[in-house]
Amino acid sequence: MSRSDLLGTIMREHRDGLVSYAEKLLGDHGLAEDIVQETFIRAWRNIDRLLGMEGSVRGWLFTVTRHLVIDWVRKPHARREVIGVTYNDPVSGTDSTERVHDALVTRPLLRRLSPEHRAVLVQIYLCDRSIQETAGILGVPAGTVKSRQHNALRKLRSVVVRPEAA
Repeated sequence: MSRSDLLGTIMREHRDGLVSYAEKLLGDHGLAEDIVQETFIRAWRNIDRLLGMEGSVRGWLFTVTRHLVIDWVRKPHARREVIGVTYNDPVSGTDSTERVHDALVTRPLLRRLSPEHRAVLVQIYLCDRSIQETAGILGVPAGTVKSRQHNALRKLRSVVVRPEAA
C-alpha cells in the first residue's frame, strides 16, 4: 500500500470522529474542519512514524487534534477576536462605544495574567463556557481550571483595587 493510499484510508476512517471532537471543543464546525485538515497534514509528514508505532493511530490523531485546538485557543488572534473585537453579547444591547471602552479596559488587565490564567478567563467569561468545557478545550483537569480561575480573579482584584501593586 502506498503512502497516499494509507493516508486516504486513515482519513476515511477517522475524519468524521476528529471533526466531531474538534467541533465539540471549539463550537465552530468550519474551524474544526481546518484543525482536522492540519491534523492530516501532520499525519502525512509523519506517515513513516505512524506506520512503525506500537500505539493507536487513532489515539495519535486525536492527541494532535487536541494540541492544535489548544494552540489555536492560545494564539493572540483568538484572544483578540474574543476580547472585544468579535465578542458580541446580544442580551446587553451595548453600543459600539461601550464595546470599545470594555476592550480598552479588559485587554490591559488580561495582559497582566499568565497565558494559562488568561486562557481560562477568556473561555469561562468571554466565551461563556463551563468549567468542564474549558478543561476539555485547554486539555487540563477541571480542578486546574478552577484553581487558575480563582488565582486569576484574585490577581485582577488586586490590580483593580491597588493598580500600583501589579
